[in-house]
Amino acid sequence: MKKILVIEDEKHIAEGIKFNLTKQGYEIELCFNGIDAVNNWKKINPDMIILDLMLPELDGFKVLEHIRLYNEKIPILILSARDAVEDKIRCFKKGVDDYMSKPFDLDEFLLRIERNLQRSQWHKQEDEVELDFENTKLGRFNIDFDKQLAVSENESIELTMQELRLLKVFFQNPDKMLSRKFLLENAFGYSANANSRTVDNFIVRFRKYFEENPKKPVHFKSKRAMGYQFNF
Repeated sequence: MKKILVIEDEKHIAEGIKFNLTKQGYEIELCFNGIDAVNNWKKINPDMIILDLMLPELDGFKVLEHIRLYNEKIPILILSARDAVEDKIRCFKKGVDDYMSKPFDLDEFLLRIERNLQRSQWHKQEDEVELDFENTKLGRFNIDFDKQLAVSENESIELTMQELRLLKVFFQNPDKMLSRKFLLENAFGYSANANSRTVDNFIVRFRKYFEENPKKPVHFKSKRAMGYQFNF
């Protein structure tokens, strides 16, 4: 039985979705606000997520960004009254798999869910480097992805979500020479035409945070015209 997490603040809509999906043989869990979703989605361990954008406490964009930091492959379908093209583009750039506007046709909704779950099975057959987010060290620092902190014995550095996404890509590809294009696409979803200085600016910050001597980096090395290499 596939488990689906529905994150929807309007309880009558959430219960209606649960009723119809349960009839199709799915196991359904509900969250009614963004904070609850962020705190509980990993414990629920769903096979798919249906996410509203207009949530109390923490909006759907932030919830989406948080989930994608930890899991890039779980299918996420946005179900929202917001139907502007800009919102859809923003969501797809942040890694959603599908987007439906309210009100929606139930038969189409069910077919989209079935299709997204089928695609997730293909992804599970691929090899992927899994991070142990509870024990991720970088030099003298422990990286706490939940609290968005880099912590050492004497220092604590607050990290942005963008910094964490880039760090994740480096952690998944140690000792490899990674081009700016690769980093832009895999950390931020940017196209190849995006400004490569974006990556350079992040590297300057990382060297300041993590290197004993930023001018002689050990963890974030660069090679002209090639990119960056990360070492623990």
